[in-house]
Amino acid sequence: MHKMPHHTSGELVFFVNGKKIVESNADPEMTLLTYLRTKLRLTGTKQGCAEGGCGACTVMVSKFDNHRKEVCHFSVNACLAPVCSMHGLAVTTVEGIGSTKTKLHPVQERIAKAHGSQCGFCTPGIVMSMYTLLRNNPQPSYEDLTSAFEGNLCRCTGYRPILEGYKTFTKEYCCRSNNGSGCCRNGVDNVQEERMSKELFKPSEFVPFDPSQEPIFPSELMNTDKYNRSIQFCSDRVKWLRPSTLSELLDWKSQYPHAKIVNGNTEVGIEVKFKNQYYPVYIVPSHVPELKKVEIKDHGVTFGASVSLTTIDQVLRDQIRQLPEYKSQMFSAVVEMLRWFAGHQIRNVSAVGGNIMTASPISDLNPLFLAAGCKVTLVSRNGSRQVTMDDNFFTGYRKTVVEPEELLLSIHMPHTKEVINFEGKYLKSGVLKSNEYFYGCKQSPRRENDFAIVNAGMRVAFENGTNIISDLAISYGGMAPTTVMAKKTMTALIGRKWDNCLIDEVCQLLSEDLPLSPSAPGGMIEYRKTLTASFFFKFYLRVLDELNAKEVVDTSVPSSFKSSLSSFEKDVIESTQLYQEVKPGQPIEDAVGRPMAHLSACKQVTGEAVYCDDMLPIQGELYLALVTSTRAHAKIRSINAEEAMAVEGVRAFVTHNDVPGENLIPIVDEEIYASDKVYHVGQVIGAVVADNKDIAQRAAKLVHVQYDELESVITIEEAIKKGSFHHPIKAINTGNIQEGFEQSDQIIEGEVRIGGQEHFYLETQAAIAIPKNEDGEMEIIASTQSLTETQKWVAKALGVPANRIVCRVKRMGGGFGGKETRSCPLSAALAIAANKVGKPVRIMLDRDEDMCTTGTRHPMLVRYKIGFTNTGHIQALEVNCYSNAGFSKDLSIAVIERALLEIDNCYRLPNVRATGYACKTNIPSNTAFRGFGAPQAILVTEHWMTDIAVRCGITQQKVREINMYREGDLTHFNQQLSAFNTLQKCWKECIIKSDLQRRRRQVDMFNSENRWKKRGIALTPVKHGIGFELKTLNQAGALVHIYDDGSVLITHGGTEMGQGLHTKMIQVASRALKIPTRKIFISETSTNTVPNTSPTAASASSDLYGEAVKIACETLRERLEPYTISNPKGSWEDWVMTAYVDRVSLSSTGFYKTPDLGYDWETKSGNPFNYFTNGAACTEVEIDCLTGDHRILRADIVMDLGESLNPAIDIGQIEGAFVQGYGLFTTEDHRWTPNGVLLTRGPGMYKIPGFGDVPTVFNVSLLGNTSNERAIHSSKAVGEPPLILATSVFFAIKDAIASARTDSGFTGTFRLDSPATAEAIRMACKDQFTEKFPPAESGTFTPWFVRI
Repeated sequence: MHKMPHHTSGELVFFVNGKKIVESNADPEMTLLTYLRTKLRLTGTKQGCAEGGCGACTVMVSKFDNHRKEVCHFSVNACLAPVCSMHGLAVTTVEGIGSTKTKLHPVQERIAKAHGSQCGFCTPGIVMSMYTLLRNNPQPSYEDLTSAFEGNLCRCTGYRPILEGYKTFTKEYCCRSNNGSGCCRNGVDNVQEERMSKELFKPSEFVPFDPSQEPIFPSELMNTDKYNRSIQFCSDRVKWLRPSTLSELLDWKSQYPHAKIVNGNTEVGIEVKFKNQYYPVYIVPSHVPELKKVEIKDHGVTFGASVSLTTIDQVLRDQIRQLPEYKSQMFSAVVEMLRWFAGHQIRNVSAVGGNIMTASPISDLNPLFLAAGCKVTLVSRNGSRQVTMDDNFFTGYRKTVVEPEELLLSIHMPHTKEVINFEGKYLKSGVLKSNEYFYGCKQSPRRENDFAIVNAGMRVAFENGTNIISDLAISYGGMAPTTVMAKKTMTALIGRKWDNCLIDEVCQLLSEDLPLSPSAPGGMIEYRKTLTASFFFKFYLRVLDELNAKEVVDTSVPSSFKSSLSSFEKDVIESTQLYQEVKPGQPIEDAVGRPMAHLSACKQVTGEAVYCDDMLPIQGELYLALVTSTRAHAKIRSINAEEAMAVEGVRAFVTHNDVPGENLIPIVDEEIYASDKVYHVGQVIGAVVADNKDIAQRAAKLVHVQYDELESVITIEEAIKKGSFHHPIKAINTGNIQEGFEQSDQIIEGEVRIGGQEHFYLETQAAIAIPKNEDGEMEIIASTQSLTETQKWVAKALGVPANRIVCRVKRMGGGFGGKETRSCPLSAALAIAANKVGKPVRIMLDRDEDMCTTGTRHPMLVRYKIGFTNTGHIQALEVNCYSNAGFSKDLSIAVIERALLEIDNCYRLPNVRATGYACKTNIPSNTAFRGFGAPQAILVTEHWMTDIAVRCGITQQKVREINMYREGDLTHFNQQLSAFNTLQKCWKECIIKSDLQRRRRQVDMFNSENRWKKRGIALTPVKHGIGFELKTLNQAGALVHIYDDGSVLITHGGTEMGQGLHTKMIQVASRALKIPTRKIFISETSTNTVPNTSPTAASASSDLYGEAVKIACETLRERLEPYTISNPKGSWEDWVMTAYVDRVSLSSTGFYKTPDLGYDWETKSGNPFNYFTNGAACTEVEIDCLTGDHRILRADIVMDLGESLNPAIDIGQIEGAFVQGYGLFTTEDHRWTPNGVLLTRGPGMYKIPGFGDVPTVFNVSLLGNTSNERAIHSSKAVGEPPLILATSVFFAIKDAIASARTDSGFTGTFRLDSPATAEAIRMACKDQFTEKFPPAESGTFTPWFVRI
């Protein structure tokens, strides 16, 4: 154990929500988030990642700026901010601005009423980002609005409703709803179709925002002299020192030469949390005046090392406005780079000195500083010195020339130089001629809030009045262990003319300057090399354009090249949501079909909604931390927990020896605690039980496990080679495959890879186990989609009947299939620990733990052979689908079955041989995910449909239409399509609403006029079968109580994870009971009220539980009918009380099973699906061919949901699923080491879509005048099908790439695997730059990462 000598600790004083907090024993290692949640029990602030990447923990911090004499407000990530750093500050959490018990703040009300909260776990952080913006700027611009959310993520909503609700605060917003003409927030003002509405909420009903009513800053904190003094906080392990003078800072630095210097803790906090670093002494220079100083000088601006990046951005923006353009080019580059640097929460506390001194090889700012030749001032007790940031500044990985005893005092950012033209005169235009130009660029996996793959700073100066290079500085990040300068290139180009002859030579020189081994850390070798050339080419074009404009050269940038000079901008989102209103005359209390807000929305926006880890600790409660495997496949030689058990506060160490029942769960062939062997990195071997999370996790790292390594299988290709499969192998054979190929004019053979996808629910896996210490009873409170499955696992593990285990769930912060089965092993492991210690035990996985242990969507490799006529009619398909299932079966056989059933998508396949293999590999067991194998299969289907069109020379629209199913057709699995005509309706309506034909011509015109920016457009359909493939699961139960006061309590077997299931069930009950929804309540889901529940999955929950609730309510209504007849003028409460007095049962169960379901895989008979949900989407994108960056310009979606139970919730599901699917097919890239270690294990490395990725135009229409007799109230399921429509994004990207390839002379079909990352897009746009960097020969090196 690390221990510090005892020191006197200061008293930590700060305010939280207006209340003064005095902490005499502040722990320097405790974050603000932990303090808020555990000490103050303010659980509205959530932990989503612990690395400042998701924004769920966002709070507002306020301080009095003594220099400006005003209060400043800024957002911070509470998960990274040390609680000690709050000394003298005021913290505002979501609970502090509004409550359902008092009133909602306008910020809370608008996101709730605009349907911007689904699971609600991310909502408090989003609310606080918006609140902070308004405290600083009561009427922000739309650009301010979108910028405020750069540090926030949401996995449910697709972001559109959040932006739509909050757009009402902006200065651009204007609403015409007062005169009934609609609102400018929508892209369509007039709705002509019968009973179609576009109003999901009424902005006119929003409470006005009054900035004067906000809480007053605590006057005590205005005494900055008191709180700016030096202070220190000490614990047994760590000392935290905050000096107030430079002299004191240097003294402490001398006393503790190896102390860690921190400002915002944005880097060090991650090192400590995820890299197991330990720093006994922290020195925090945030209050040293010299390090906070900003000096505007004649030749530039000097910033103290502790100046925040936000302040730098503000100062430089002011300078850009004040200075002539030629002086501020370097400032503009820094501002542009900061625009994409993390989120506001990080920029507000991250200091420029930290950015320099961490010496990250992918630092966004250091390449700019090197290119500009910025000067830094270093200081120590021996004096000071000035050092130029050049190619000697960074001496190695994370190392600089700064000596151990030195500190970075400041950095000077210079003006770019100006030179009057050679005649000493002004040009005709009256603009002073500059001979120096500066440019910065960056490419990352996701545009906003992301680390760079490669970045650069470039500066060139010319001899007066010429294009002859007199000075050149080119600096790159991401190309070496340090930020480097391209010295050979810089030297070789001096004296050369700035003309086209440079380009080829520069490419060669850069490859010499920036050599990358094929095994270099980070991988993507060819892409990174190509980016260096692409960045220079962009710089070349930009400077050439400037020189031409200033009449220095006659050569101009070709018009088709000019679009490459600009980066993608954020545009104001335009959207339309169309749905059919309820029929005239529907009773007002009948809520079915109305766009009600999620019934938990108001609690979610105020932080009052309780999730598993928010529940109050039970007396004596302990915490569990997992000990997991570090090997992919190995025999466990020994486990030594002695060091862990010696840690104070540790109560037990748990292994397979502590399992009283079954450790091996036969159905999935999976152990709860590994006993003899481990089969993947992250497999649970043991667990530490301790007094709190910090102690448990620290002790768990002290458990030593020794292994004997065994051969492992990681990738699909390895599994195929070794014949490693889970059984049975599944197949569908229809027609005569040989005849089909013989009748084909053309045959295409190919393969496509689809990567996995992390669920990234904002609330990670969590559970609480509460032993009752009587008759083997135990209560499990879990974040799970499968209560009964959890109950079974726990009962088997404890060796008791299922009736001794009660499982409960109130709500989840997202699920998406990831909590269908993979939550069960965790609950079982927890229950075993609770059983051993006889006390309640809690766990909530950290984000990295969750991602390393719980599995993902199945990666899939599909090899196919498709035969078709010259007219494009499909004749035969032979396809082999290989999924990477992981080490155990889990649901992998069912997933591969679904993939085979959905391989047709919407198209007739007369002759099919389809085989599915679930590959057995040494990775975590992959599992259910929204779509359940269908998105992978359908992407491949659309891939070959696209290629058929190219081969036959027909349009993409036509090839799909001639093969599309019609009413009455038989699928390849022998299910007849009845009541199916809505597929054609969705398709045709999408073509009309998207204005496809005109926009296709516009896209073609754009592409003919632009070489390095390309656009693409694609239209794709979806047919998704609804129902569980396993017949047994298509059943549901409900329990409805009516109390004698007339209030109604519903319990059903479904769980709420943000999809609005409880809201819909209350709507169904309101119709059946004929009462308003306010009288009906759902508290939770539990196994002691509704037994034998099916998982909340397969998009079927509303269908199943809706019918069960309806049946129970109708039973009760029948019992009340005599009393309504005898007292027709009575009230609901009168009838209920009379029935109660008359001893009538006011409780009823409801049970439903879907009829006519069940598919026999042996005989290929029966119906696997109850019905199909259909839809179509048209998407237009624009790509940057030089970098691989892209944006969605417009998306139009039309879906048939029958008669929607709740249009607001259903449209929210469509948008959220579409954006989630967009992530699957573009940005979400799983990367593993060749020996099975997951590299992409948090938001820093794994990129789900952000606010900036929303389509600029986002239109969703629910098909009108449709119904569905096979589901509750003629509705249709919605959860999964829209995700598949994101294939339209993928194929729009492919369409754009095809245009770029054509310009380079490459025509015909080409392979594009999913996800279409920036790397994949750039390298598919084959051109003169990509060809200069060929890949190394496969097998001659070990790659940094593999895609499995």
